Amino acid sequence: MPAPIPNATVPAAAGLDTRASYDRVTFDALPATSHADWAAAWPAFLKSCDALTRRDSWREVCAQTLAVDARDGAAVRAFFASRFDVYRIGSRQSENGKEIDARSSGLVTGYYEPLLRGSRARTDKFSVPLYRVPDDLIVVDLASVYPELSNMRLRGKLQGRRIVPYPTRGEIIGSNSLRGNELLWVDDSVDAFFLQIQGSGRVQLVDGTTVRVGYADQNGHPYRSLGRWLIDQGQLTIDQASMQGIKTWAQRNPAQLKEALDQNSSFVFFRELPLGNATAGPLGALGVALTPGRSVAVDPRFIPLGVPVVLATTDPESQTPIVRPMLAQDTGGAIRGPLRFDFFWGFGAAAGERAGRQKHEGRAWMLLPKGTTPEAMLPQR
Repeated sequence: MPAPIPNATVPAAAGLDTRASYDRVTFDALPATSHADWAAAWPAFLKSCDALTRRDSWREVCAQTLAVDARDGAAVRAFFASRFDVYRIGSRQSENGKEIDARSSGLVTGYYEPLLRGSRARTDKFSVPLYRVPDDLIVVDLASVYPELSNMRLRGKLQGRRIVPYPTRGEIIGSNSLRGNELLWVDDSVDAFFLQIQGSGRVQLVDGTTVRVGYADQNGHPYRSLGRWLIDQGQLTIDQASMQGIKTWAQRNPAQLKEALDQNSSFVFFRELPLGNATAGPLGALGVALTPGRSVAVDPRFIPLGVPVVLATTDPESQTPIVRPMLAQDTGGAIRGPLRFDFFWGFGAAAGERAGRQKHEGRAWMLLPKGTTPEAMLPQR
């Protein structure tokens, strides 16, 4: 077995580095999945190919999909077994050059596409704004000057000749500084908060039409978990800190709600999208529609967007183990690290129930076209 391939170091704090390792293993070393599981992942894989087929490393393998009978699970599995190499993903942390932690499993959460009620005009009922990207938000890509900062951007606003941090969530809401920049108005501040965490959703308007809203940009401040803050404050236990538990707490504690929401200084701006195919998921970071139960959000510094990922975790509904071939087709502000995953469950209340309860340990393997390596597929540092 080849030695683990280290990925580039990513600074997490002064002297603290997070690094991925990739152990190449045989396809048969993957945890067992049925032929039906591989066939179920095939439509999502074809979407990845739609986005990746022009790249040299993907052109041939995507062209070969035309010869595969998608109805034959054994043939689909054989396609992946013969045309991909498998890498078990690990995570290592070091501090000042000394390794302090090594893991083979990480955290798997869930997300979904929610439905909100809204209006194009503010009313007494619809008084919570969703904002479009403001004109004064400046996004600076530093990769051309500092290659090690690839995929990282500086966000702020001009103050004289200086770029200063953009206002936090609390400052944006409290100052009403973005008045006139509202995209839509919705009826619930907690639902709007969770829409920012999900990154996209649908809004049913008062005239009965439904539109999609998608992530457009962010104010540059780090995401902080509301559930973790409520646990630290003694307001919720770990078992209660699901999306459902947080919403119940909010209903019972309206006087504390603003303080709680403002603990997360991150703020997301949206763009309106046509609903399109109502049975398809929203667009992910790869630029293709997400597939419920088959798309997963990853940290693209460690896992290339578009690749198949076999994820072994726990079903949040049945609490039984699941092993599932999925596709890395999205990213997220809270998805940081080699072994951090967000499982897309689909649209609506039932998907939200599962997503809200997904918080389990998981292990992962990624599949790369034969002849490529993780180092070659990931951004150079």
